[in-house]
Amino acid sequence: MEKILVIDDEQPTLNMFRLLLSAYGYEILTAANGAEGLEAFERERPGVVLTDIKMPVMDGIEVLKRIKEIDPHAEVIVITGHGDMDLAIRALNLDATDFINKPVQRAALSQALKRAEERIAIAKSQAEEISVEDATVAAILTIRGSVTARSEPFLARAMERARELSRPRILLHFDESASTNGAGLALLTQLLLEARERGERVVITGLSENFRKVFEIVGISKLVETFETDAAALAAP
Repeated sequence: MEKILVIDDEQPTLNMFRLLLSAYGYEILTAANGAEGLEAFERERPGVVLTDIKMPVMDGIEVLKRIKEIDPHAEVIVITGHGDMDLAIRALNLDATDFINKPVQRAALSQALKRAEERIAIAKSQAEEISVEDATVAAILTIRGSVTARSEPFLARAMERARELSRPRILLHFDESASTNGAGLALLTQLLLEARERGERVVITGLSENFRKVFEIVGISKLVETFETDAAALAAP
């Protein structure tokens, strides 16, 4: 049974997470503040952590930083207040897996947990995080895992392979496991600007609601067309 740690200073919220997470089959650990959460993390080493952002003693941003120092591969999902996009983006810059807003919705929680689990599976299997395939009307780059500064050479090689196919468009498909931090957002922006200068048509599919919001805020959505599905992107004129 996989362990999951929930850090929140509100007891009703911890109780709610116990109920929700029990349905996923996790061994649930809880902590009432960031300091207790770090102690529990060091002791139990859960693969996934859910932490509130705003807490006394130690806030969630500091918890995220400290957990990543202890184990860079830990998947940390941050819980933000509704509309706290600045904090959410700051957390992504520190390699948070995802963010969910209060009040927590089951669908958002399920999606964030699935992303965390798939990222763990990718790390264990050492699967290729960026792959290229020929779909006749487009070259499809599938992005898995986390887009960070270290992704630059892999993305560059994938784009070159896509260009060699000479298709009318390049489709960047973000897998459900895909995430990105600030460096990754800068890398994607630069890649899309270069594609625009070359006259290439690039489209994006597969973004979660959270990452669509992030792409809008940082301006990526102005550089590229976004579609809900690959089929819609491939069928577009």
